[in-house]
Amino acid sequence: MPERRSCSPNEPTSANPIAWTERLARALTRPEAYPHGVNRVDMRQTQMSLLFFAGDFVYKVKKPVNLGYLDYSTLAERQRLCHQEVLLNRRLCPDIYLGVVPITEQAGNLRLEAAGDAVEYAVKMRLLPQDKMLDQLITSGLADQSMMQRIAARVALFHSSAETSPHITSFGGIATISHNTNENFSQTEPFIGRTITPATHASLRLYANACLGQHRALLQQRVDEGRIRDCHGDLHAAHVCMTEDVCIYDCIEFNERFRYGDVASEVAFLAMDLDRLRSTALSRAFVNSYVGMSGDNGVATLLPFYACYRAMVRGKVEGFKLSDPLIPRDERHAATWLARTYFELARRYAAGSGLLVLMSGVTATGKSLVASRLGELLAGSVFSSDVVRKRLAGLQPEERAYEPFGHGIYSSAWTRRTYDELLQLATPILADGGCVILDASFLRQAERERAGDVAAGTNSRLALIECNAPLEVLRARLATRASSRGASDGRAEILTGQMDIKEPVQPLPGWSYVTIDTSSCIEYVMEEIWRQI
Repeated sequence: MPERRSCSPNEPTSANPIAWTERLARALTRPEAYPHGVNRVDMRQTQMSLLFFAGDFVYKVKKPVNLGYLDYSTLAERQRLCHQEVLLNRRLCPDIYLGVVPITEQAGNLRLEAAGDAVEYAVKMRLLPQDKMLDQLITSGLADQSMMQRIAARVALFHSSAETSPHITSFGGIATISHNTNENFSQTEPFIGRTITPATHASLRLYANACLGQHRALLQQRVDEGRIRDCHGDLHAAHVCMTEDVCIYDCIEFNERFRYGDVASEVAFLAMDLDRLRSTALSRAFVNSYVGMSGDNGVATLLPFYACYRAMVRGKVEGFKLSDPLIPRDERHAATWLARTYFELARRYAAGSGLLVLMSGVTATGKSLVASRLGELLAGSVFSSDVVRKRLAGLQPEERAYEPFGHGIYSSAWTRRTYDELLQLATPILADGGCVILDASFLRQAERERAGDVAAGTNSRLALIECNAPLEVLRARLATRASSRGASDGRAEILTGQMDIKEPVQPLPGWSYVTIDTSSCIEYVMEEIWRQI
């Protein structure tokens, strides 16, 4: 391997860091920049790094940025932190992190692992199998509780042997935890109204302060018991690969305050991210397995506080992308909504309860589209009355059931059976503190009140979203829907029948109620719902 040289005093980043980063992005997506044969190079970027996927290897280059909580602004520091990253990540992925390699310049071209003075450095890794990543397995429906047990065993063993010392332990004190939580609130203030609502920001601050007072003795007890360790620091599902030994990669190397901490905070991080991926059952399985294997019962007590804190951290980091000129506009837009998801999840932890969202409205008011988008925003499970109704009848969702309004599977008795099934599907998720969106019409007050009883019985908040649109819009949508292959059997006579039986919404105490005109574009509709829900 070529000699690794220290940085030059005339490093190219000093004049224009953005231009240097853009040059790296262009140069290192060229296959000829690599020492091994590769036909194509793909690039991904975060706020702090560029990642180049070149055949069987991944090269990670740190951007020359100073974000306050990390400082990559000098080549010497980037080189040091590259070596630190390799050293730390070999604790949980010993065969993946191959080392630090130089980027040199030859005849005006940047090359990896070539002779010459280093103008930049990269961490070289073996490419992990993307289809084994935990977030991908969950999205594909392939993750199960046995996987959670394997991950819990890996994390518990890691925590039991992770380094601790008086210096590391000092990061578990109430002063540091308070500083961390306060930093979340100060750093998210510029994003109020963009990624977090004013009410949510205020309620999360009150919750954090209350928890610190309530758990002061327990937090100190955990310091005394040696529960403060040199952890991973960024343990979410995208950083877990279900290889034979369970590889957990990409730990925090740039700020020891983010890596040193209570092991309960680390457990809460992954549990929170599993909740974000709408896998509350897997989240609980992971936590229960960890507690059983480690014997650390304090984790369960502190889980809501630390999960709320970690959700805020992730929401904050996504929000930072909004001001990064190197990140494309569509990625910044996606980051806005992902940040909102994390903050809404934090809000749920602070409330200490699940969330049941009822869609309401006649056919063609756009309930299903709104429900789908709400499932993403609120990290909730979406259950459709159209799908459930046909499943109960032994039909596929796309099969048509053109029954007269009020007859067959659209009779009052069948509708009640369908709603009973929807509420039965929702109950265990709500009992675990999860979120459920019921995509149904809920045209009668009695139906809404039955759902309210389920929410009350599971200690869940209930939000009712009534969708409306002008009659001509509804008719136009139904005309278009006739040729589609969706689950809905809505048509003009169904619309007429539903309008005849629709009862005014009468919100009960504790309900949130939003009424929205869905004739606007879906982005505007969702913006309005986010601000009101």
